[in-house]
Amino acid sequence: MNLARALGSHRPRVEGDRELEILEATLAILAEVGYDRLTMDAVATRAKASKATLYRRWSSKANLVIDALSSSKEPHEFPDTGSLRGDLQAAFCGMGGLTDPDAIAVFSSVITAIGRDPEFAQQFREHFLTDKLEGSRSIWERARARGELRPDVDLDLIAPALAGVVLHRVFILGQLPDEDLITRVIDQILLPAALRPELVALSDLPPTPTPKD
Repeated sequence: MNLARALGSHRPRVEGDRELEILEATLAILAEVGYDRLTMDAVATRAKASKATLYRRWSSKANLVIDALSSSKEPHEFPDTGSLRGDLQAAFCGMGGLTDPDAIAVFSSVITAIGRDPEFAQQFREHFLTDKLEGSRSIWERARARGELRPDVDLDLIAPALAGVVLHRVFILGQLPDEDLITRVIDQILLPAALRPELVALSDLPPTPTPKD
């Protein structure tokens, strides 16, 4: 066995707070310059680590970015508020949600990378997107268990709909979302499409905020 490889295999793994610092540096650079211009050297410099340290833990840039994206999911849970409307608002507004400028900047870089880097695209779908979609779907599964949904609602179609509408406005129309937009999409599109008819009555839905100029 190669001596350097043998010695390297016994070096301590990057973990704990040090790993978190590297992953946070990765996300910061990703938001600033995008996936294409992100390098292991830049992350090492930002995190005050050696490039060798990074490669002992991550074999490629794609692996590092996927781990960084996954680490950012932890604070952004899918809480059970007791209603579909409350769950959607809690999950998609605030830090890590669709109204978080940093999250949108990172996602913009990810969209570009998916189209240009097949390795990254595969890892993103297998190791990040699957968990994200399952978390979003859990909101709708709870609503179904509470008896809020029409029996014919296709969860595979409707669970990603909120993100789809909002991200269309971000990337196609150039309009940054806020909590007002999220609420209007929920109240005017998702709830009428998904709830049982008796729950869609105007008296059962909170007033829709007036659109901002």
